[in-house]
Amino acid sequence: MSKNLKTVSTDDYDAVVATVQAYVDGLKSGRVTDLSKAFHGDAVMYGFTNGALMGGPITNLYDFVEKNGKATEVRTRIDILAITPTTAVVRVDMEKDVIGLDYTDFHSLLKQDGTWRIIAKVYHAYED
Repeated sequence: MSKNLKTVSTDDYDAVVATVQAYVDGLKSGRVTDLSKAFHGDAVMYGFTNGALMGGPITNLYDFVEKNGKATEVRTRIDILAITPTTAVVRVDMEKDVIGLDYTDFHSLLKQDGTWRIIAKVYHAYED
């Protein structure tokens, strides 16, 4: 007999969105201490900027934010694409980051010890 069980609580959906919102808020504030709250210590990111593959440890993003400052005009839309009890995939549609570019980010999150954190960021930058 199959069971019809709800395996992911509404609280988990809210926590995933809050984690990704912490990423956005960190971009807006331009403070790495805010930004790093969203990421796992071993997080990575990869994507193309100016046609070149950029990536590696998430500290590369922190360096970018330290160099460029606040993204006060950034606008975002956060969508959960998939979620399980311990994993989630989120799309962030972003307009007007700190250097004026638009992006689509895909964040993979893990829930560890009751806390959701971004473990990987893959992005596409829209450029002229």
